[in-house]
Amino acid sequence: MTNKQRMLNSQLYVANDPELKRDFHHGRVLTRLFNNTTEEQMDYRKELLKKLFGSVGEHVFMEPPFHIDYGLNTTIGKNFYANYDCIFIDVGRITIGDNVMFGPRVGLYTAGHPIDADVRIQGYEYGYPITIGNNVWIGGNAVINPGVTIGNNVVIGSGSIVTHDIPDNVIAVGNPCRVLREINEADKQKWETQKREYIAEMETD
Repeated sequence: MTNKQRMLNSQLYVANDPELKRDFHHGRVLTRLFNNTTEEQMDYRKELLKKLFGSVGEHVFMEPPFHIDYGLNTTIGKNFYANYDCIFIDVGRITIGDNVMFGPRVGLYTAGHPIDADVRIQGYEYGYPITIGNNVWIGGNAVINPGVTIGNNVVIGSGSIVTHDIPDNVIAVGNPCRVLREINEADKQKWETQKREYIAEMETD
């Protein structure tokens, strides 16, 4: 089994490997090109993201700068937005669903290092995948740790450190991140009412 296969299978591997170095270089070059684009190069940005990620849906927008290790190990669904300074460490696979929003400086960290110092300093690493469902909003400066799955229709509060799985239809906050409460019908009614008021006001202007 190659180091790349071991890496993607969440086993110990060594990053100082020719195949991984090539993939890493691919990701860093495309990220640098993307981060150096201007607002007049929106089509070029889309082209770069399609080359960078394993797969990417329609209407994906990322504010530069952002940072990623490989890119090839990350898949993103449709209608995705990431604000400034997001970091994806995609040693393990990162899977992001549809209709997902990230605040600034959100970090997805799949990488891990052995707790034993003697093994760690010899260059061994591992990675556990991160999965984010549909209709998720993650607030600024939140960190998603290796192996975490976030369900559908979830809000993660800013500054949260997510160390365990988060179920569907909840607001979760804190360090470590915990479920604060379920998202309920009252939430839906509140925001639907405000949307209707907005539309009515705009139509009368």
